[in-house]
Amino acid sequence: MDTDEVLEEFRGAGALRQGHFILASGRHSPMFLQKNLVFQYPERTARLCKALAEKIEARFGKPDVIVAPAVGAIIPGYETARWLGVPALYVEREEGRFKLRRAFSIAPGAKVVVVEDVITTGGSFREAVEPIEAAGGKVLCCACLVDRSGGRAEVGWPLVALATVDVPSYAPDEIPPDLAAIPAEEPGSKRLK
Repeated sequence: MDTDEVLEEFRGAGALRQGHFILASGRHSPMFLQKNLVFQYPERTARLCKALAEKIEARFGKPDVIVAPAVGAIIPGYETARWLGVPALYVEREEGRFKLRRAFSIAPGAKVVVVEDVITTGGSFREAVEPIEAAGGKVLCCACLVDRSGGRAEVGWPLVALATVDVPSYAPDEIPPDLAAIPAEEPGSKRLK
């Protein structure tokens, strides 16, 4: 599956939105990939995650476990794990930091792939690695459906992206006037209480 095919899944679900959006990273963008509009369709999600699983396995072999940051990446993490035939875990925030909860555990030395949905800076991925390494897991890579940074995200590990697009994003003090004139939406889940 190439970038055009991935974006067609998003377009087909009405998930390529235009406007003024505050991303999970805190950056502002004129485009938002509303991945939950894609994830509501099992057949779309299956196609994307099967392709991502194949790409992960071709590059790193079969991991022992998939870990996804909650909330947004739980569905693609689970579906990618299903195609790989491995367990699917997730980390969730407790007092602002990702932790393994709900009796999830990672065996020391386990090969772990962190599956994200859409990345801009890779910040959630880097945060998700902390409890994995604390448990003794060995992170192989960050895998995502869409890298919207155009390949510039510095995740600190190899990055496996099903699609790479270059979508502009701006720091809060660098927003262009035409974007600043549009009321901002914050559609993500990172800052949910």
